[in-house]
Amino acid sequence: MTMDDRIDELAELREEARKGGGEDRIERQHEKGKLTARERIDYFLDDGTFTEFDQLRTHRSHSFGMEERQVLGDGVVTGYGDVDGRTVFVFAHDFTVFGGSLGEVVAEKVCKVMDKAMEVGAPIVGLNDSAGARIQEGVASLAGFTEIFHRNQRASGVVPQISAIMGPCAGGAVYSPSITDFVFMAEDTSYMYITGPGVTKQVTGEEVSHQDLGGAGVHTATTGIAQFSGRDDEDVLDGIKRLLSYLPSNNVEDPPRVEPWDDPERRDEDLERVVPDQPRKPYDVVDVVDSVVDEGSFYEVNESFAKNVVVGFARLNGHSVGVVANQPRVNAGTLTVDASLKASRFVRFCDAFNIPIVTFVDVPGYMPGTDQEHRGIIRHGAKILYAFSEATVPLLTVITRKAYGGAYCVMASKHLGADVNYAWPTAEIAVMGPRGAVNLLYRQELEEADDPDELRQELIDEYRDEFANPYTAADRGFVDDVIEPKNTRPRLIEDLEVLRSKREDTPDKKHGNIPL
Repeated sequence: MTMDDRIDELAELREEARKGGGEDRIERQHEKGKLTARERIDYFLDDGTFTEFDQLRTHRSHSFGMEERQVLGDGVVTGYGDVDGRTVFVFAHDFTVFGGSLGEVVAEKVCKVMDKAMEVGAPIVGLNDSAGARIQEGVASLAGFTEIFHRNQRASGVVPQISAIMGPCAGGAVYSPSITDFVFMAEDTSYMYITGPGVTKQVTGEEVSHQDLGGAGVHTATTGIAQFSGRDDEDVLDGIKRLLSYLPSNNVEDPPRVEPWDDPERRDEDLERVVPDQPRKPYDVVDVVDSVVDEGSFYEVNESFAKNVVVGFARLNGHSVGVVANQPRVNAGTLTVDASLKASRFVRFCDAFNIPIVTFVDVPGYMPGTDQEHRGIIRHGAKILYAFSEATVPLLTVITRKAYGGAYCVMASKHLGADVNYAWPTAEIAVMGPRGAVNLLYRQELEEADDPDELRQELIDEYRDEFANPYTAADRGFVDDVIEPKNTRPRLIEDLEVLRSKREDTPDKKHGNIPL
């Protein structure tokens, strides 16, 4: 056979591999509203940049007639390419080949691409669309899953890991995405759960659909496992591209900076009016964030989950920052179990990847009640203070209104190591809110008063004037300055410039023991 013949043979093999499970199966994938693995990669990566690994591999199983069913590529497409000119490693399950099920060779291909990503320091993006473990390969499938889990752990905090759920993801397959940093789900066409509707009905008698058990709505709003959802495959992939634009490629690089389009000296007069004069009246903290960061740059994370706290990425003068903010519109911005989990995980991600954190504080305390206490608010609430306390990236905090009690302490206070702490003139910093303090301190006087409501209001006003203001904290150095709201943006930009060279010595240890 001549060289030309060999080249022709290779071209035929590559063409066969690109067809996956065949035209019929590709058509069925399209009928479900889903792209194929290769179509997803082609859409996601910059044109002409994809380099594929292991295109010609096939499975090694000889049981259940599998030796007669050899398909090049064996259920997953792997390799690397560019997203907006930056290298990203990617694997995409091919549902047209054995339902994208994971066998020994599929796992080896995924592990190879993960190993290479860690070697060169580039993000890993997994496009999941798989029936789960390949039953015909038995324990080899389980071993393959576990090898992937192990690499997820090793890559954690080293390179960003992003998962997209674009079809089924069940059983052991769910653990790899759950270890990664961010999970996207395609609405209507994806779901993830450990045990499906059939087993659920058999064991509990409960009838439930795939979507109601583990669809995108469930995991973005109820469990918080998925941080983002998209209308379809393209929308999900566009979201991943946007997210990557805020992230460094690895833990030793600085986050990318884009050419700034917004005036760093911009002062938004509307910030002077955003906090209501009435202390208990809500407002939308996203309006505050949008007014301070570069125009249109805020990308909210976990938007539908634990809405009493807001987290997301933004830019200040073109630089990436993480944003954490109490949301007064939801439960007055109190901290709950879910809000603590949401915020602490986001803070730890930012810290792992050198992304400065800006915190906007308006928090009356932790949510009271038996539900929160019995769910472990003590343990889970401690996670957020642990996350801020261990962070070594620049921490900048702005108290817009309430900062009471333990909640003041945990929200990136000066005492946890924040670098810059500002308060607006509307800030109320105290052990507890004026009403609670008055009821506690003047209980007997109120019981004996002819008009307890009038006396209570007089005492509340007196307490607020004397204690619930930012000036006592500023006098002690716990707040670096009381600033006009309109000056927040230029002050933060100036501080970030100074803090870029921040270095912090920490005690030598293997790792801390966050209260999981």
